[in-house]
Amino acid sequence: MPDMSASASLAMTHLATLAKEVDEDKVTPGVLGFIVFAVMALAVWALMKSMSKHMNKVDFKESPDEEASAKETTDSPSGKTSPAKG
Repeated sequence: MPDMSASASLAMTHLATLAKEVDEDKVTPGVLGFIVFAVMALAVWALMKSMSKHMNKVDFKESPDEEASAKETTDSPSGKTSPAKG
C-alpha cells in the first residue's frame, strides 16, 4: 500500500503554487458563482409561485356537514349532543 502522506504533500505543493498565482485582493466568485446564485434565485421564485397557486386553492371556511347535523338533531331531543365520556 503506498504512503498517503507522500501523495498528500505532492497535492499540497501543486495547490500552493496555484494559490500563489491568484491575487488575494481581487478574488471574486466569478461567472460560476453568478450562475449558481441565479439558478437558486429562479428556483425560489418558482417555488413561491407554486406555493401561492396552491394556497389560493385552499378554502379556509368550513362548510357545514349536513349528514352530521341531521344525525345530531334526530339523536337528541334538544338538538345538542352530550360530551363523550371516556
